[in-house]
Amino acid sequence: MSNSEYIRLADAIAAEIANGTLKPGDRLPPQRRFAHEHKIAASTASRVFSELLRRGLVVGEVGRGTFVSGETRRGAEALGEPRGIRTDLEFNYPILPEQTALIARSLAGPERPAALDVALRQVTSTGTAVARSVAADFLSRDGWCATPEQLVFTGNGRQAIGAALAALVPTGGRCGVEALTYPFIKGIAVRLGITLVPLAMDGDGVRPDAVLRAHQEARLSAIYIQPAVQNPLGTTMSAARRSDLIRVVEALDLPVIEDRVYSFLEDDLPLATLAPETCIVIDSLSKRVAPGLSLGFIVSPSRLRESMMASVRSGGWSASGLTFAAAQRIMADGTVAELVRRKRIDARARQRLAADRLSGFDIQSNENGFHLWLTLPPHWRSQSFVVAAARRDIALTPSTTFAVMPGHAPNAVRLALATPTMDQLDSGLRTLAGMLNAREEDLYSTE
Repeated sequence: MSNSEYIRLADAIAAEIANGTLKPGDRLPPQRRFAHEHKIAASTASRVFSELLRRGLVVGEVGRGTFVSGETRRGAEALGEPRGIRTDLEFNYPILPEQTALIARSLAGPERPAALDVALRQVTSTGTAVARSVAADFLSRDGWCATPEQLVFTGNGRQAIGAALAALVPTGGRCGVEALTYPFIKGIAVRLGITLVPLAMDGDGVRPDAVLRAHQEARLSAIYIQPAVQNPLGTTMSAARRSDLIRVVEALDLPVIEDRVYSFLEDDLPLATLAPETCIVIDSLSKRVAPGLSLGFIVSPSRLRESMMASVRSGGWSASGLTFAAAQRIMADGTVAELVRRKRIDARARQRLAADRLSGFDIQSNENGFHLWLTLPPHWRSQSFVVAAARRDIALTPSTTFAVMPGHAPNAVRLALATPTMDQLDSGLRTLAGMLNAREEDLYSTE
């Protein structure tokens, strides 16, 4: 069969989805049966299904099959934009009711002409000497010290990830990532021409043997991981796992991009503590403060800092002078530290509420985190559950959004707990519990 023939078959199925013959949630036949029905080779059937997955028209769930996607946008490499839905359990924006007043008090002054004149000038990827010093003190912890000479700045955490990837992984190169990972890295990798290689995980995070195996199959240029409060699973690496992982990556001379955006919720130390010449620490202010006042940090080994700076410049990822001025002020005067203290309390309260409202269901969470992972009962599929929740004005994220390998997503959803008020969260969780106890067909029959 020619290459165009498998495209023709994929187009035919796409047309059936577009005209409603195949509806969201409909299950496609197993590939072997599809091949028999269409009198094609099994390998050709696999190419048809892969093409449909690539277009985002279907989703695959481990052990369950291939289904028509509930929302075609879910085939994209990352989350979309916030949709103004009543109970948003899709996007994690930890914003406390009182934080605007705290930030306003801290920022009183930069609007004066002299201070504003400095803030509006062009800055570089390394900021100013004062900004580097303040940021280094802010990021350092007992047992680990970031130095001003290591720092490179970006506009936000995503840009810091993009800059680190661009600096370490050549176009066409391979980067190992957690099998379920931060969704935006998929889009970043596509734009940089980088192949993401899923790394098997367990309760302690990425398995060192998975890193070794992936590197032996075809050389990795780096790995990207989230050792603390991992998104979406909430796991934090144990001390033993950290040591084992570092032993493997150092033996392979493999750089580690360590994303610590959620690390402010726990007291663990960076992997860079164990391997300062191997690990590139990524962090930002977006979760600690607010998405509208963010600054990205790259804490790089000295040997890689020039590459990081060049990557930020070429990507156009430098922060603005006004952002530097605001961020420097709220880091230096303790405002961010106070926000972190209060957000830790808030996260634990939300996790307690979720554990209570979802008691009896299969949830994986970190008691200090702002999200949890909900494995669905067998009578629900993740895409159908997301669609059914949206009908009740609740936004969730299906497992397919986080899966690096198309068609290898568990039957689960992530719940982001940070954005709703506590009353909205309580109501939304109660609604989800009721849905979990019902069957999909029962819910639709009563609508």
